[in-house]
Amino acid sequence: MIKKLVLVFIAVFAIHSYGQEGTASPYSFYGIGSLKFKGTVENRSMGGLSIYSDSIHINLRNPASYAGKNIQFFNNESRPIKFTVGGSYSSINLKSDSGTDNTSSTTFDYLALSIPMGKFGFGFGLLPYTSVGYKLESLNSNGDVENRFRGQGGLNKAFFSLGYQIMDGLSVGVDAQYNFGNIQNSTVEYLYDSDGTQLQYQSRENNRSDLSGLNFSLGLSYKKMITESLELSSGLTYTPESDLVSKNVRSFSAITTNTSGQEFEVPGSRIETDLEALGLLETDLVLPSKFSIGAGIGKPRNWFVGAEYSSQKTSDFSNELYSSTSVSTTYEDASTFSLGGFYIPQYNSYTSYFKRVVYRAGIRYEKTGLNINNESINEFGISFGVGLPVGNLFSNANLGFEVGKRGTTNSSLIQEDFVNFRISLSLNDRWFQKRKYD
Repeated sequence: MIKKLVLVFIAVFAIHSYGQEGTASPYSFYGIGSLKFKGTVENRSMGGLSIYSDSIHINLRNPASYAGKNIQFFNNESRPIKFTVGGSYSSINLKSDSGTDNTSSTTFDYLALSIPMGKFGFGFGLLPYTSVGYKLESLNSNGDVENRFRGQGGLNKAFFSLGYQIMDGLSVGVDAQYNFGNIQNSTVEYLYDSDGTQLQYQSRENNRSDLSGLNFSLGLSYKKMITESLELSSGLTYTPESDLVSKNVRSFSAITTNTSGQEFEVPGSRIETDLEALGLLETDLVLPSKFSIGAGIGKPRNWFVGAEYSSQKTSDFSNELYSSTSVSTTYEDASTFSLGGFYIPQYNSYTSYFKRVVYRAGIRYEKTGLNINNESINEFGISFGVGLPVGNLFSNANLGFEVGKRGTTNSSLIQEDFVNFRISLSLNDRWFQKRKYD
């Protein structure tokens, strides 16, 4: 039954996501797109916390979580094989001084597997890193379209993680990540005659960047019982600065448009730009360093509450090819503060299904690091979620819900009011068992 659920889940999201962008945010216009959350629905439902880990859920945010002690249910011989897959749907209301609009996006968020090996544990998987998906227009003094911007694509991340349990409660880990993908965008400049009539032919600039690069993350996880019933959980992660190699192509072409705004390229009009002469054929982009630390307290298998702070040196980021001259854009250091936790009424109840459900909640406040027209773009979210037991061996289906906002209407900018729905499967199985009899 579990295998059928996984196949149905993957098929639904693959079909629904086909032809759609991983984001609909106008702020994905900047840099290499909107940064995607690296974590599970369980993490996000607790405000993004990554400090809590256990034997039946994968924690994608801290590689040290792949190691841990064996569980009593398996006679202290091993831990389960863990598999997780997740996706999300976002509904966004865009608001500016000049009007409002609505948009949405559906994404396939992650696929990961964790395998224990004694004091070691390793995992691997695939998830999006950044996403680009925008359709923007600027108007001239007469209220006519002056420029039209389109963008799509983003970066994906394939990762391999290894954790090691140094001693009971203390684990370390390393995460090796290969980032790859492409970003495509276009800009159309509309010209008008002296009567204000749009000219028949317009000019379009086409850009494409194919990006790739490696980076690493280090993690530490520490747990300790401080009383007979209370446990302290803490963790920290550090990602050093790394580079992305961007191989770029740029061209210009003539286009015509119909009354509905659809663009049609004039055959034979495309001209390739010699980016090598401009020093832009191959460029390096800096992926800023990131650091996070957090701690929390709780009663094992009953409740937990914690807080986490992370910072990222996004002020070191630059992107020569996609630098914008139409608005004043700078990058400042980013930071995030998260507060959240969970509650399980009775994890081993045989009489009530809902007593075994995990109830999660959290809040987060984030400085994205993007500054436009001297306005910092910040984000705030309140999240809720449940973990519903399914099948055997502590497997569960996780549902998450988040409401929040990003950006501001100040300085002619756009405010996004969003509602996010998330769903995942966290499945457990036992592959390796010691023989009791020869």
